[in-house]
Amino acid sequence: MLQTEDYEWVTGGRRDLSMVARAAITASLGYPIAEQHYFSGFAAGDGDWSAIVAAAREVQRDGIAETFIWAMPQVLRDGLTLFGKDDDVTPFEDVDFPIAIGAEASASPGFSTNVVTSASGHESRNANWQQARLRFDAGPGVRGDDELGTLIAFFRARRGAAVGFRFRDPFDHSSNAMRGVPTADDQMLGLGDGAATQFALRKSYAEGEVRRITRPVAGSVRVSIGAVEQLTGWSLVDRGVVQLSSPPAVGVDVRAGFLFDTPVRFAEDRLDINRASFLAGEAPSVPLIEIREA
Repeated sequence: MLQTEDYEWVTGGRRDLSMVARAAITASLGYPIAEQHYFSGFAAGDGDWSAIVAAAREVQRDGIAETFIWAMPQVLRDGLTLFGKDDDVTPFEDVDFPIAIGAEASASPGFSTNVVTSASGHESRNANWQQARLRFDAGPGVRGDDELGTLIAFFRARRGAAVGFRFRDPFDHSSNAMRGVPTADDQMLGLGDGAATQFALRKSYAEGEVRRITRPVAGSVRVSIGAVEQLTGWSLVDRGVVQLSSPPAVGVDVRAGFLFDTPVRFAEDRLDINRASFLAGEAPSVPLIEIREA
């Protein structure tokens, strides 16, 4: 067994020399990587530990047999914890939940209301949300092993509830509630004031509820100004905002039609699947919850 010891080059930020030296030693002495040990350490300051551990992890990835770090007895006894900047979790990935599975989902729009009942039985109610928040159960779309495998892989890739994604609501994914196919004048985005060139996509519902649309389907958006569809002179920018090349005149309608997805995440960090129940025809529960985006 060949053991290579690596100290000052690691802590001195000269990893390129370490790599060249290790390659030269391997070529000269003829030991395969599986018959080598790596030994590093001798930290002079707190900042050296990150470099030492990074070097050890690098040779581990190369397939070296054993890696050793020279450390004080208390580190060997208690372990080694490195404090530094954590990698940020990507809050949203612009990927689609498997549409074939989601097409059979159940949907549950909900509000948040505080209800206070007095001693006489009279009620006082306060609506906390102006817009409903959606919940879905995508479980009914899982019909066989193929769908189940696709679901589990998608769940793992999103790290459970950590990362959001697109979901096609089977009941509400078009600006045109009647025909389903978008037209350029479906939804009012706003009135021109002679200066504004950005108009956010939105969908209006009964009794004045207005929903902001942040995840339009690519290629589905149609825009009209003053009842005339615009084939050019506009673009779609981040989070469903229409950017016009020139501002509409004062009082002129700006409208749009579109298909859209709902930004959601898995409601839980755990996915419960019972093989016996699944084989008996019972769909697993796959709860999703809408993400509110600005």
